[in-house]
Amino acid sequence: MGLPDTPQVTIPLDASAREILKGTLVPLKVLALANDSHGLVKYGAVRQLALNPGETDQVREHLEIAGRLSRQQQDKDGADGRVSASSLDLLRSFERPVIPALRPDIPAVASVPVQELTSFVNALVEVRAQRVRAAEQDQLGTVVGGLMQSLNTAVVAARGLEINTAAQPIGMLNLERIEMVPAGIQRGELVATIPLAPGEQTAVTHKEWSVTSQEFTTIVTDQLENTSETGVTDNTDLSQSTTSQNQHSTQFNITGTVQGGIPVISGSSTAGVTAQDAGSRSATDSIKHATTITQKAAARSMKEHKTTISTTTVTGTSETSTRTLKNTSSSDPIRIDYFSLMRKWRVRLYRFGLRLTYDMVVPAPAAAMRRTYVELEELRNSVRPFVFNEKYSDITRDLVDKDGAPVPAGGQGQPRYRWLADKYGASVRPYPSDPPPVSRDVQAPGFRDWSYLSIELPVPAGAQIRELRLSTMIGPNNDFVQFRVMGARFEPKWFDKDGLFVLDEEIFAPDGSAFMAGQRGDQKVTFWMRFTSMPWIGIKALMDSTQETVEQWRADVWNALYSAAQTRYYAEQQHIASRIGEIEDKLTSVDTLTLRREEGDEIMKSVLRFVLGSAFDFMPDNVLQAFKAEAVDLAHGVEFDGPNLRLNQEQWTVLRQHEDIVRFINQAIEWENVVTFLYSYFWDVPESWPFIRGLRHPDTSRQAFLRAGSARVVLTVRKGWEAKWLRFVKDLTISADTTDPGTGPYLSIAQEIAAYDDRNYPGIPAANPAKSAVRLHDAVYTTSSVRVDPSPSPVSLAVASSDAFVIGLRVVLDVEDDRHIQESAVITEIPDSAHIVVDQLAHRHDGDQARFPVLQPGDRGALIAEWNEYTPSSGTDIAVTSNLATIA
Repeated sequence: MGLPDTPQVTIPLDASAREILKGTLVPLKVLALANDSHGLVKYGAVRQLALNPGETDQVREHLEIAGRLSRQQQDKDGADGRVSASSLDLLRSFERPVIPALRPDIPAVASVPVQELTSFVNALVEVRAQRVRAAEQDQLGTVVGGLMQSLNTAVVAARGLEINTAAQPIGMLNLERIEMVPAGIQRGELVATIPLAPGEQTAVTHKEWSVTSQEFTTIVTDQLENTSETGVTDNTDLSQSTTSQNQHSTQFNITGTVQGGIPVISGSSTAGVTAQDAGSRSATDSIKHATTITQKAAARSMKEHKTTISTTTVTGTSETSTRTLKNTSSSDPIRIDYFSLMRKWRVRLYRFGLRLTYDMVVPAPAAAMRRTYVELEELRNSVRPFVFNEKYSDITRDLVDKDGAPVPAGGQGQPRYRWLADKYGASVRPYPSDPPPVSRDVQAPGFRDWSYLSIELPVPAGAQIRELRLSTMIGPNNDFVQFRVMGARFEPKWFDKDGLFVLDEEIFAPDGSAFMAGQRGDQKVTFWMRFTSMPWIGIKALMDSTQETVEQWRADVWNALYSAAQTRYYAEQQHIASRIGEIEDKLTSVDTLTLRREEGDEIMKSVLRFVLGSAFDFMPDNVLQAFKAEAVDLAHGVEFDGPNLRLNQEQWTVLRQHEDIVRFINQAIEWENVVTFLYSYFWDVPESWPFIRGLRHPDTSRQAFLRAGSARVVLTVRKGWEAKWLRFVKDLTISADTTDPGTGPYLSIAQEIAAYDDRNYPGIPAANPAKSAVRLHDAVYTTSSVRVDPSPSPVSLAVASSDAFVIGLRVVLDVEDDRHIQESAVITEIPDSAHIVVDQLAHRHDGDQARFPVLQPGDRGALIAEWNEYTPSSGTDIAVTSNLATIA
């Protein structure tokens, strides 16, 4: 018949519990006092200014003109915007000293009044703004960029100093945990009904389907440095739906994205100085936040699960089950009802810790990570069509230097075409060499009368005659020898000679040019002679390459250059594409846990930069040079591996100059619980906005981190370090004296938060309204009905039962109300089952009128809320009834 209409009492399956960590951040609204030193803020602001040599004197002159320098030691407190000479001398010491050790110490900067430092920073902004305007008027484009960056740095420092000195940026973070345990099943809504008349029979087809696929997902439940606990969860369960909903609940405001070790952070209203009042309000806010998360998750899970029942048979690939239903009664109708089965979850919200927090705003937390994107952008900009800019007319033999500039006459260089070949790595043939000379000669017996002799000159292909040279020896015959070259210029020296002897003389045309210059192919040279005896004539033709041959050579060289440039281009483009693929793969194929750890490392580095200043070197230059001198492998980070690393005392001293502060920051802060709020890109330098907006990453959290112009970092102070941290941010004193009365009101807040956490949240209202006192899971609880007075010595308490109490552990007495008498004490003895002995009492507790609670806290923390949620399951319940009048 199915489940009854009323829910059954079931035992929760504690072994199947799911847990989700969350936190409630409560800022404390504490106004800064006039005598607050704000040492950390001041020191960070001064170093952020990056003062250049001479700027302090420029600021002093600017203040003198404005009448804001203190005169004759008046207004020593810096009132009315005046700056004392001692403060100016101190700030001048930050103008890039020879070594960082020459900078003033931290307490000296902390002693500068806030008003004086604010006046100095504002005046520096005005001085740098004047320099920017002057550079813009003079059109000094190469200088304006650096001046603008310096001005922006001063503006950011001024704003940060103003904001961070207005109020102490402290608060508290409540560490909480949502625990979900399966607590049985419950009949849900009616999904289908089938009425049957007396004796009626029908076939029913039942089909169930769900849009949520059944799969197992490995989820990361913590991000500690030394532990990485993983769990396997069915993604149809409430825990996975809640995790999905939590991912949609991490947005605080338009410009904020939450990062850090706590998966879910809920904000609480701004609290006053009293931590317990703030804790009560934050508990209410946290309960509402957690309830909303689980309710939305249940609703989301319900929307993803659907069940259909049809009385018709559907064919296809889906799985179906068909049943034949028959009403065997001959007189009474019946009805068969189908109900969905809901999975019941017991949800509890525990608060297990309280931490002091300290806020700071750091600029561009992902600046180092963007370098890879800068390289990626440069590579992508290098992907362009092939362009060959060399002109055809540049293929010449003109001499050029190593940069391709023409060489003056008489200078040394190489032909331009050779320089181009070296530029593109091309192999080209040399400029066509001149063809070899062609020589021919002829002899004859001699003639008294006119005679003619001819010489055939074969001109090879691709060559042309540059000039002809004549050599001859002719004897006289009864008269002076007469000789001419037909078609050439008449040469008197070759005419009417008593014998003619010519050796390698050039033959000219009538116009004075070289005879037969430019002629191609086979040529004939004819000579006229008279009165000759045994003449011998020789012709030597000097050759040039034809213009066509030169142009063909130029075309071959240009093609070789083009091919070499194209081959190099494709090789470069292939390398660029390969490099782009490598970078993109490196950026995207990283697991989520590694991404979050990398972001945490960058946040830690940004905090160190904020505390230690922009001039802080994680590896000082002289130590780096010492590493290089030892020829160690710096590129792969193995410089400390091996016995050959030798650093002198001075180098080790520089390396360790910030060691104490770095160690203190790493120890005093719970980096696993640091929360980061990311602010939009427009808090960065305006020139970088287009680039930052274009950054993309498949992981949305990493993309938001990359685009962040600045980040609000909420540092979670480790338990037991509250007083030391507040003393550190006051004057950067590491060995804090917690009893120092000059620490100010913030130390009392730290002590209150620490003591409040030690009592394990006794002031939070009970999760179970039926009880009059706080109920802690796995805690030992009893009551006392006697009256006890304050005592510095051990006190015996009569209790209802002392069972399960442990000697040496603390118990919490009474409730937190307007009397403020709740306190904790240590059990020193358990004499019997009705008494416990505590070490001392500071308040009176009267159990005569009403029993007061005696509670030993458990290990899970305070249970501040408990409720039930329901999610659909794959089960279906069937109910059959014949009394239709009783069915609603």
